[in-house]
Amino acid sequence: MERKTQTLWSALALSLLLSAPAVAQHEHHHPQEPPAAPETPPEKQETTKPEDHSMHDMAGMEDHSGHEMRGMLGSYGMSREASGTAWQPESAPHTGIHTNRGPWDLMVHGFASLIYDDQDGPRGDQKTFSENMLMGMASRDLGPGRLGLRTMLSAEPATIGKEGYPLLLQTGETANGVDPLVDRQHPHDLFMELSATYSVPLGENGSGFVYLGLPGEPALGPATFMHRFSGMENPEAPLSHHWLDSTHVTFGVATLGWIRNGVKLEGSVFTGREPDENRYDIESPKMDSWSLRASWNPSPDWAFQVSRGHLKSPEQLEPETDLDRTTASAAYNRPLANGNWQTTLAWGRNDREGGEVTDALLLESAATCRRHTLFGRAERLENDELFGHGHEGEVPGDHPDKAEVFTVGKLSLGYIYDAFLGESWRGGIGLLGSLAVVPDDLKEEYGDNPVSWMAFLRVKI
Repeated sequence: MERKTQTLWSALALSLLLSAPAVAQHEHHHPQEPPAAPETPPEKQETTKPEDHSMHDMAGMEDHSGHEMRGMLGSYGMSREASGTAWQPESAPHTGIHTNRGPWDLMVHGFASLIYDDQDGPRGDQKTFSENMLMGMASRDLGPGRLGLRTMLSAEPATIGKEGYPLLLQTGETANGVDPLVDRQHPHDLFMELSATYSVPLGENGSGFVYLGLPGEPALGPATFMHRFSGMENPEAPLSHHWLDSTHVTFGVATLGWIRNGVKLEGSVFTGREPDENRYDIESPKMDSWSLRASWNPSPDWAFQVSRGHLKSPEQLEPETDLDRTTASAAYNRPLANGNWQTTLAWGRNDREGGEVTDALLLESAATCRRHTLFGRAERLENDELFGHGHEGEVPGDHPDKAEVFTVGKLSLGYIYDAFLGESWRGGIGLLGSLAVVPDDLKEEYGDNPVSWMAFLRVKI
């Protein structure tokens, strides 16, 4: 019965994406660079693509043209905005279906992947599952400012299941409220984001904004891996997810921010507890944690951020333990003649109360040219959760009841060929190979640097 339910949800997610209305392919623009020449009359423009004001890429376009979506937080192109209130390089492609209905600017974006996963070694496993996400956005001018609404849903509670999918060296959250997830990646909740923003102009090129989400994402860390171009095509969640951007699904967030040109300062109060094993509900907000973030986009191709947060009792299985998290990241985006290339470097630190201070480093990159996408990721992190935090279980070394810190890593490389290119969607087949890097102390548990792989079909709009 569970297998039939997972298949049904996978088919539903794919059909939702495939049945979306068509719009034309997008183009790349740099809004902060002055035009090289006066605007060419329409009758003399190149006609390699049909001209339709609803068809343009939102990558960094200014609102003065009358048909591009503005950012919900300030007077810049929406392509600068990623997950929550995080920024990415403004030259990044902002894919999806974009249209207007009266005063409303609307966008729909999503993907669904059917994946076969084979993780090697003594602690490996195999599974077939679907990753998926569907996001809708709406914004309009209202009174002196701009109102923005966003919803993000996932069928992963059914298409992946409570126990997640096999992923060597991954840790975080719980499968059933009793056992921690180790060497597995948890599914996302059905409700990933239900949020509203309101921004008002403050002088020339400035704005102030408020963001409310249940769930939502606080001002902590870089844009989450599902929304940054350098990471979104990789079907594996980063091992560093719980050092960088695990708060992207938080049940209760309130953020206040200030923007001027390419600088953004913001602070959040939010619920520190990570989502529990009940993936279909909306949990009660506690608003017991805080974070601060400074972001700087000096040009359309660059995005930098540093952030600091205090998380109250983030782990369900360790309710008395708080955590301080610090992150820093840099993202570089380069539009190509027929595609895009983006690279992200990020560092995160978790300082667990009464425990160890652990660091994680991530470098990832993805390049797309026409039908071809090549992506890769390298990670190195200090993980103290591979054998639990005081949970029962055998731990290498002399202290079976104490968590040990192990420095581990992973190298992954993947490729996608998009066999189908629609006006607003693309569908392809991909392959990913990963090498887990473990110290000698763990080779008896994991094997000698096991190699894993995933094969997948992916549809996205």
